[in-house]
Amino acid sequence: MSGDRWPPTATEAGLAGLLSPAGAELLGYLAGQEVTPRTMLALGSRLRTKYPADLVAAALTQHELRLAARDKFSRAMQMFFTRDGLEQASAEVVARHRAARYATAVTGSGPVADLCCGIGGDLIALAAGHPVRAVDRDPVHLKMALANAAAYGVAGHVQAEQRDVRQARLAGVGAVFIDPARRSGGRRLRPGAAEPPLGWCLRLAAQIPRLGIKTAPGLPRDAVPPGWELEFIAVGRDLREAVAWSPGLARSATRATVLPGGHTLVPQPGPRVPVRPPGDFLLDPSPAVTRAGLVAELARTVGGWQLDPQIAFLGTASAVRTPFARTLQVIDSAPWQQRQLPARLRQLDIGAVDIRRRGLAGDVDQLRRQLKLSGRRRATLVMTRVADRPWGLVCVDLPAA
Repeated sequence: MSGDRWPPTATEAGLAGLLSPAGAELLGYLAGQEVTPRTMLALGSRLRTKYPADLVAAALTQHELRLAARDKFSRAMQMFFTRDGLEQASAEVVARHRAARYATAVTGSGPVADLCCGIGGDLIALAAGHPVRAVDRDPVHLKMALANAAAYGVAGHVQAEQRDVRQARLAGVGAVFIDPARRSGGRRLRPGAAEPPLGWCLRLAAQIPRLGIKTAPGLPRDAVPPGWELEFIAVGRDLREAVAWSPGLARSATRATVLPGGHTLVPQPGPRVPVRPPGDFLLDPSPAVTRAGLVAELARTVGGWQLDPQIAFLGTASAVRTPFARTLQVIDSAPWQQRQLPARLRQLDIGAVDIRRRGLAGDVDQLRRQLKLSGRRRATLVMTRVADRPWGLVCVDLPAA
């Protein structure tokens, strides 16, 4: 799908209305209102006495999307979204982290090409420090990307190009970032599929050596060629995405990054991590660490050990605080005996549990119903294996630092 001109669509017309003075006035009014599902119908009826019905419908939808986008963008209430565009867009904190690598690599070179720019989440971060060529075949997303860049004051650094990225003009480009679509026509593509496909994106490095490809965090580490880096990015405890860096931008074979602090963990040679029974404290590594295959590196960093060679839980003798794991204090540790578990939890005065299962089969929902707890303490119940033996641990959070 390519071409320099697309026929107008209802969505394009809706965006044009929102960008008009009347649309800006209406969105500004909505920003000052408490819009809830219960008040939406009456509010819409009242607004349609002053504004066209299609503009009111578009503005109410846009206001809802802006509210949802506040978790991702600091200026969400000034931006424009589609549902698909918002879902796929990287959060501002992730985009800024990624843009920093481009900033140090492309100084003095040509613009960075943002292929499949969508509504501009990465574009905004990239354009904060460098000229960017934004390419997308969706005319609505491309116009939204420019409007969103303006909301952050960086539109002057952006050149927009509407076409299929496989036909984009890349002459003079210093580096490329590409975020392949994982949705099409409002539907999610099958797991692992993207448009353009990963293979096409990887081959682009032969043309533009400095290349970053946003991927789903489930991408296997061996899906990228030797010499590439696969970085797994978490925000807090939430694994958000991965990015494949070509050899021209790679710094290690794999990497775990935890935001917003920007903490990174990379492969480091070291002695084999010991396997021992649980200690006084349990570390539950960040999913970025486990996906990057860096559990051993984390264990060596904190002076810990594995409870089982095939499972990511770590034990320590002291209360370790690290951005790469959640640390819990172990108050009970024993071979898994589900029948005795409710009585044991009552003895420990446990009234509510979060259940973490790793390496041990079981129906978590059924177990939760069977416990029937009534104590005053909250705990984390860990179902796992120790030296390949079913094991249970009852843990509590560390006190605040």
